[in-house]
Amino acid sequence: MKNLIVANWKMNPVSQEEAEDIFEGIKNGIGDTSAEVVVCPPFVYLPLLKGLTIGAQNVFYSDGHALTGGISGAMLKDLGVEYVIIGHSESRRYLKETDEIVNKKIKESLENKLKVIFCTGETAEEKDAGKKNEVLERQIRIGLAGVGDLENINVAYEPVWAIGTGNNCGVEETKKSIDFIRKLAKVSRILYGGSVKSENSGDYVKSAGANGLLVGGASLNPEEFVKIVKSAE
Repeated sequence: MKNLIVANWKMNPVSQEEAEDIFEGIKNGIGDTSAEVVVCPPFVYLPLLKGLTIGAQNVFYSDGHALTGGISGAMLKDLGVEYVIIGHSESRRYLKETDEIVNKKIKESLENKLKVIFCTGETAEEKDAGKKNEVLERQIRIGLAGVGDLENINVAYEPVWAIGTGNNCGVEETKKSIDFIRKLAKVSRILYGGSVKSENSGDYVKSAGANGLLVGGASLNPEEFVKIVKSAE
């Protein structure tokens, strides 16, 4: 199976023109790569970007109730979206997503034939308290409860303290976490995310055993992101 490299643009950029420029830079730069590349822009840009695999940054589950601002799995599928990020630490923190909500979103995605990028990871406080494995086990146990289709689940290990801080997780520590997750669930692939850049990206794949990467800020720079893709081939 190909390594999976995901560009998570988060709430960027601020214009359609810039989104198209970044996307074209990535598309033209990666060429005939052996990795699977997925670009996850904000919802408003999803219909504009063609030529690479597209993912969404979130989804909401359909439970028979109206939800102003909600985006369903069926809507994403109709747009040609193939992947969806679920359980990102920013959604857990700012949108108050619980493990139970994450579970519902995973099921919504699978029911609509979307592949899942399921984010897990501990905070600095949880790490310092020696609770990393406890947190990962809880997130995966609840997040995947009642989920039988693990072939379309990709788990991203993203230690919260490493996201956007420049303080990426060490390769050996990452390997231990990836090995632990692999014992918990026989999912498709396990990715690493958290201050990924071209200088360290190859080590996570070649030494830590990651099956790909979830890239945040660096994915907004086409040249840098292309280097990251090439390092994971």
